[in-house]
Amino acid sequence: MKPRHHHRSEDCRAVSAVLQRVGDKWTVLVVSMLGSGPMRFNELRHAIGGISQKMLTTTLRSLERDGFATRTVFPTIPPRVDYELTDLGRELLIPVTALADWARANTGRINAAREQFDSTPKQ
Repeated sequence: MKPRHHHRSEDCRAVSAVLQRVGDKWTVLVVSMLGSGPMRFNELRHAIGGISQKMLTTTLRSLERDGFATRTVFPTIPPRVDYELTDLGRELLIPVTALADWARANTGRINAAREQFDSTPKQ
């Protein structure tokens, strides 16, 4: 019998591929913002701050491609485009929210550990 901690390389590659998509900071921020409901492109861009138009476009397209978000175009003048989480995206919101909450709760501890590490002479 194989030990429980043993993972096949295919499993590791699969996990790595998913984490590469959902673990980058822009994906986490966009998913978090869309967690409160549909948003337009410029609403997202202003709410996130610091994200370029190109990066937001790339992130939204990736989220669409992977089935986490939908893009709906409304036939108005000018056209209105809304982005919204799918059921899969709302499932992703659960660990993303937990991670964001954990980061906020532990920022002080992490900064203190960094300061201690940086101030300790290295041999």
